[in-house]
Amino acid sequence: MRKIIPYKPYLKAYARKLRNNSTLSEIVLWRELGSKKFYGYRFIRQKPLLDYIVDFYCYELELVIELDGYSHELIEIQDKDKNKEESLKEAGLHILRFTDEEVFKDMANVLLVIKDYIDNYE
Repeated sequence: MRKIIPYKPYLKAYARKLRNNSTLSEIVLWRELGSKKFYGYRFIRQKPLLDYIVDFYCYELELVIELDGYSHELIEIQDKDKNKEESLKEAGLHILRFTDEEVFKDMANVLLVIKDYIDNYE
């Protein structure tokens, strides 16, 4: 049975805006994950969960994937990321983080890490 994670309704419109203005790293990873291409699992882009919007989410795997660009090097963003990650973990979700650079320069390893998570989850 699918775990339903509540979210703040006002985030829905903002998530749609983010989907329509995806970063290049999100677009590149989405080409690999979208349309149930990756081992038959359905990933959703810019999904509202709790008080946050996550970059990618898979209900079946209880998995959140976050992509970190240059702004995530700032201390205040790192603090927000830490709070977000703690809240999502408390809700029973697992989080994988990748940098934009990893997506651009080492996609094979990014996909391997996701595959390893799936193998361990199954």
